Amino acid sequence: MLIGDVARRSGVSARMLRHYESLGLVRPTGRTGAGYREYSGEDIRRIFHIESLRSLGLSLREAGSALDDPGFRPAELIDDLIHRTRERIAAETELLGRLRRIDAAEPEHWEDVLQVVALLQALGSESAGRRQRAALSSSEEAPVPVEALVEAVLSEADPNVAGALRWALARSGDAGAAGLGEGLGAPAAEVRKRAVQSIAEIPGDAATALLRDALANSDVVVRRYAALALGARGEADAVPTLVDMIVEGTKDADAADALGALAGDPVLADRIAAGLVDLLARGAVEASARRRLTEVFADIPGITSSRALADLSRDEDRAVALTATYILGLRDAR
Repeated sequence: MLIGDVARRSGVSARMLRHYESLGLVRPTGRTGAGYREYSGEDIRRIFHIESLRSLGLSLREAGSALDDPGFRPAELIDDLIHRTRERIAAETELLGRLRRIDAAEPEHWEDVLQVVALLQALGSESAGRRQRAALSSSEEAPVPVEALVEAVLSEADPNVAGALRWALARSGDAGAAGLGEGLGAPAAEVRKRAVQSIAEIPGDAATALLRDALANSDVVVRRYAALALGARGEADAVPTLVDMIVEGTKDADAADALGALAGDPVLADRIAAGLVDLLARGAVEASARRRLTEVFADIPGITSSRALADLSRDEDRAVALTATYILGLRDAR
């Protein structure tokens, strides 16, 4: 079969077939009387074998070695191909992500593209100072794409850089909140924590809705951060988790402040006080927790709170009783 027929049949161009010959991969077994290359059936099978191996990612040299070495074992080479393919996929995925972030920035000129690229490179720098400057440099004229900020804040371990990234995300509003929502369900606990901390600093209904959902998160740390943020926003849904934090002694001072802020609403103040009274009535609260709850009553106005303090002034734990008596004295003085 002549070279043109082989090219049509195999899909390998005549030029490539000549290249194969120059490399010694496939040599035509004969020549016609006119001197044209003539390929045998075995030659054509070898061409197909080479093309099959190339489709797996082998170089021409590797394909030739595999076909010519009778002792060749494919396992090691296949493992190497798997490794190289994974590296290539990772590189392509990273490139795709970078292009998507640039596209999200909606650049109008190549100068804008280059500026975004520079910011993205800075966010990925090994220097914490450079990463922080990149986050703080985000502006309306040269915004860092929200997707890049989200990715950066969820992986940032340096507290100063993380603070700058949260600041930049807070300026993005609902877009930033939407991107961080997925982080609440991340497999890594540290990523979930960074997500809820970032959402807590974003104003608006979208962030508040995510924080409400986070109250049911399986991660107790996420629930606590969400409750503190919601308390500061005047959301009554946070009350049960805040009370649990006070009882457990975990960030209890912050939780007490949040409850005190919520108690600024008279209706909500009575609800909070009634809930605390019911909790104490169950009789399963340790003395240390009762002391913390007694201090909480100091910031809750109303009759229900005053009656609870009167009961606590007779508590069997002397520290609880003295604390309640002192708070009642302050109320009487007012």
